Amino acid sequence: GNYLGRYAPGFFTEAQTPWGSAIDYRVREVRAFAIENALYWLREYRFDGLRLDAVHTIAELGEISILRDLSNAVGQLAAETNRYIHLVLENDDNCASMLDAGQDPPRGKYRAQWNDDYHHAWHVLLTGETQGYYSDYQRSPLRDIARALGSGFVYQGEASTHRGGQLRGEPSGRLAPTAFVNFLQNHDQIGNRALGDRLESHVCTEAIEAALAITLLAPAIPMLFMGEEWGSKAPFPFFCGFEGDLAEAVRKGRRREYAWAYAKYGDEVPDPLEPLTFRSAVLDWESRNEQAGRKRLALVQELLAIRRREIVPRLAGAAFGDAHATDDGLLTASWRMGDGATLQLEANLSTGEVARQRSKTTGTPIWGGETSEPIPPWSVFWRLEAR
Repeated sequence: GNYLGRYAPGFFTEAQTPWGSAIDYRVREVRAFAIENALYWLREYRFDGLRLDAVHTIAELGEISILRDLSNAVGQLAAETNRYIHLVLENDDNCASMLDAGQDPPRGKYRAQWNDDYHHAWHVLLTGETQGYYSDYQRSPLRDIARALGSGFVYQGEASTHRGGQLRGEPSGRLAPTAFVNFLQNHDQIGNRALGDRLESHVCTEAIEAALAITLLAPAIPMLFMGEEWGSKAPFPFFCGFEGDLAEAVRKGRRREYAWAYAKYGDEVPDPLEPLTFRSAVLDWESRNEQAGRKRLALVQELLAIRRREIVPRLAGAAFGDAHATDDGLLTASWRMGDGATLQLEANLSTGEVARQRSKTTGTPIWGGETSEPIPPWSVFWRLEAR
């Protein structure tokens, strides 16, 4: 559906991306056009920041990074207007060197990155799914969660089986925890499923609430997908309103990409061009008022209130600490907060009871109360030990 190349061929290279020919940022006018467009939203509409999608598909061709130039330009605007502007990446390459949560104003770096590793490890743990990129996390998803909590990325230079053995990522433990945006669901991870189904359709309430209690109180920046705060089960299938040849191309492309799903679900897979598919994706606001919705919303509100009171004031200067997981489901982690306090996590992410590690927990409880012995299934305990 991208026809720009028809009347602006000089904007593109021979390199290909999932969306067609790559933009040629070596051309001075092309680079200036892209940067000025980004600055327009920040200057004229006073956006709080920009989230850049799929930057790993940018064809650099040996030139100075367009991402660095954009960050510098935004930093200049922020300095001139005395504003705090967020720059956030989606980057499958896990380039830790591109991130600096404390750089203000931006000077070539980016504030944070969406942490797909965190999502993928949780998804495998909670659902048992191992197809596609989830295969990289099937060996020990709980230990992968521990690594994400303890140092940011799961893949920090290791070989990715899903990518044919390609080395992926850079060491990220020296970054601030706030350089990572952690989530359990988002528009990509739901909308790009064949049925657009959410975690809530497959995972027990206790497990989801344990995952939320960890995600919303850990120092990394948490993100919720619309309706997740009350446990919505409304699907979010891929939909579009194209016509003619383009519509048919999208329909065929989806069938090709999700051939396994069509073989398994048949006509249950929504047609992205059908109006009914769009209508099914509209959020079910009424479910907030049902008993389960009210209970989940109250939990999320309580966790966010604790985050605002206990975590946010200590985020500046916070650093990663230790995180460990055992085969029986025990997860422990700690962080040094900016005021010198130690934030401690102890959780049982399994369906059976597990024994405590008493030496690991010495702080004052801020969530979950006092830890019982043994720890019940899907239980989460947070403590804060003052300096």
